[in-house]
Amino acid sequence: MRTVPVAPSHDTEGLCGRPLGLAFHRKSGDLYIADAYKGLMRVGPDGGEAEVLATSADGVPFNFVNGIDIDQATGDVYFTDSSVTYPRRFNTEIMMNADATGRLLKYDAGTKQVTVFRDGLPYPNGVAVSHNRTYVVVAHTVPCQAHRYYLEGPNAGRYELLADLPGYPHNVRRDEKRGYWVALNQENGRPGATTAPVTHLVGVRLDGSGVEVEELTAAKGVTLSEVNERKGQLWLGSVELDYIGLVAWRRIVFSFCVADK
Repeated sequence: MRTVPVAPSHDTEGLCGRPLGLAFHRKSGDLYIADAYKGLMRVGPDGGEAEVLATSADGVPFNFVNGIDIDQATGDVYFTDSSVTYPRRFNTEIMMNADATGRLLKYDAGTKQVTVFRDGLPYPNGVAVSHNRTYVVVAHTVPCQAHRYYLEGPNAGRYELLADLPGYPHNVRRDEKRGYWVALNQENGRPGATTAPVTHLVGVRLDGSGVEVEELTAAKGVTLSEVNERKGQLWLGSVELDYIGLVAWRRIVFSFCVADK
């Protein structure tokens, strides 16, 4: 049997697509997908082929669709376009060149239109609708921060720093204590550290004011892109691992069920 060489994923993902964010609308059962290359997509409750909902906003094509969340009351979708300069496969260049062309966007479930809430953002990644639905939290991979954009009230339209983070964030999710879990792809070096640590930070919990109240660590080499809390347990995802993790009762239990090698 002749072996056919397979091109690296970064060479083909532009053709095949690269889903980076997933969010269910519980009432309709629709699954919304943030695909880095294909745009904002949706799959109905019965499954099937994904429908492309949007590929641009204000005449500017999406270049790196990334994080996503849904307002469960309205069905509106909030998502990020991490750069209008570089596609996902050049994410290192975004960081090295301090690219600040990312956008925070909203897909209106009623009008089917996309609105740009904020542009000129440095590497916006994950996004989460707040518990009271008055603002959205946006994780910036560089410069290791979380911001919030107010949707209503006296601060409507304001974009402010919520927290400086101890690492490079991916997704941000609501927790069950009116705060947020932020997954970290890589920890920042800690002041005074002289030796390589056995474990490192892979996630932090922020309270509603942006204060870090809890840390999640893992063995060296493990990185996370998702920390999702449900019924007191943490479901963990990573772009580099072929399994998902489950943290329960302060100990890690792994579920080996995601991919076959």
